[in-house]
Amino acid sequence: MSRIAAKFASLKAEGKSAFVSYIMAGDPDFDTCLEIVRGLPAAGVDIIELGAPFTDPMADGPAIQLAAQRALGAGMTLQRTLDLVRAFREGDNTTPIVLMGYYNPIYAMGVEAFLTEAKDAGVDGLIVVDLPPEEDAELCLPAAAHGIDFIRLTTPTTNDKRLPKVMQNTSGFIYYVSINGITGTAEADADLIAPEVARIKAATDLPVCVGFGIKTPATAHAIAGIADGAVVGSAIVQRIGEGQSVGQVLGFVAELADGAHS
Repeated sequence: MSRIAAKFASLKAEGKSAFVSYIMAGDPDFDTCLEIVRGLPAAGVDIIELGAPFTDPMADGPAIQLAAQRALGAGMTLQRTLDLVRAFREGDNTTPIVLMGYYNPIYAMGVEAFLTEAKDAGVDGLIVVDLPPEEDAELCLPAAAHGIDFIRLTTPTTNDKRLPKVMQNTSGFIYYVSINGITGTAEADADLIAPEVARIKAATDLPVCVGFGIKTPATAHAIAGIADGAVVGSAIVQRIGEGQSVGQVLGFVAELADGAHS
């Protein structure tokens, strides 16, 4: 059983939803980021979503765009992102890590070389937002052959005709984007999201996690009540950008995790 499947099975047995936190790799620098990432499990994070910085993050709002700029300015690369995962794995071999990014850096490294090193480093899943299902042969199917889950996004505009195509080679979990647009720009509304989560769950046995627009412990609690997991990114990344200490960032993460798990 993969780390992701094992985590969801464990949480289900406890009657809990997953709390997933997003952190930009290398923000504000490699060492500080590694310290934050190492502290996430103790703060209550079930799955770590680690952003691979890219110059043109089209799905991301201002907070994560700025985080990518800070990371790139500090010398972060896709290779260094994998080095960070490997360093994390020296002390934690159970917490799932999902690498979120864009295809260009992976293509530049070479798909086979990237997947081989990602698996060796301890990456469990990939979210690559600019590769639609029609391009599964590029990365999704090779990732599956390496034992790495390929996690697909669904959105409010993914209709019933499109949904089966999105699901066809997806594994790990389904990531439901709760709002149209970019990250960090609006507040998620659990009452509006609940019917969409139910529609997706009727089409798959995979867990469904909801992200975009979750900024507070209360919203994390509400979303966790209707989905298998709640994902928070921009609200955490923004605090890193404000220069908060590692302890302050992890304290906020713990509040979010308590909300999702309560």
